[in-house]
Amino acid sequence: MAGPRKALRVVAPGEGAPAPVKPKTVTEAADKGTTRELLVAMRSRIAKAVEDPNTPARDLAALTKRLTEVVRDIEAIDAREGQEAERGGPVSDEAFDAAAI
Repeated sequence: MAGPRKALRVVAPGEGAPAPVKPKTVTEAADKGTTRELLVAMRSRIAKAVEDPNTPARDLAALTKRLTEVVRDIEAIDAREGQEAERGGPVSDEAFDAAAI
């Protein structure tokens, strides 16, 4: 049996979900973004080209292959960040102690 239910209430101003962040363009991400932001922008741009009916058929194979590669790169970055979060963040190097050898 479930525990007591919380009562619903009105959300106070500023308490709601944060406004969605507009994704960067490929150029913005290349100039001022992270590697992940650049990959996300590239993924969107490549996906648009794949969906465009005016994209030449000869280009679709290369575009879909590259799209798959970009998605894998994004997933790898996310997995790495997830592992770091589980460990409490990135681990910094400690000072070398020759006596410990």
